[in-house]
Amino acid sequence: MEKFSKPQIIEIPKIADPRGNLSVIQEKDTVPFPISRIFYLYDVPADSSRGGHAHHIDNQFMIALAGSFDVVLDNGRESHRYTLNRPYLGLLIPPGYWRTMDNFSAGSVCMVITDQPYDESDYIRDYDEFKALMAPNPKPF
Repeated sequence: MEKFSKPQIIEIPKIADPRGNLSVIQEKDTVPFPISRIFYLYDVPADSSRGGHAHHIDNQFMIALAGSFDVVLDNGRESHRYTLNRPYLGLLIPPGYWRTMDNFSAGSVCMVITDQPYDESDYIRDYDEFKALMAPNPKPF
């Protein structure tokens, strides 16, 4: 079940220390959903893109742990570009948004926290199918 209605940048609590900062992500405190799966992308060539799909039910929280990259979200009618480049900022993405990640810097690491285990049937991988599904009621930005 969707816990939030539109994409949003969320600040992750940060404990500043001269020896190095520490950030904490806790279920329901930082992300508004139970944590079911965590995966990460790394060693992505600078000219590559990732994603290229949407989800029916999966909520996601995306963070640039190192480096930077852009996330382009599309609701079938318009798109918004978010640059993730701070490990204490994350992008909440509800289901129903087509996502593509690009502009990866050298050494970037993208961590994604989700509320669902992997299920191929949750993915919408054809953009025309996605647009047809979203046309009657596109998600807000």
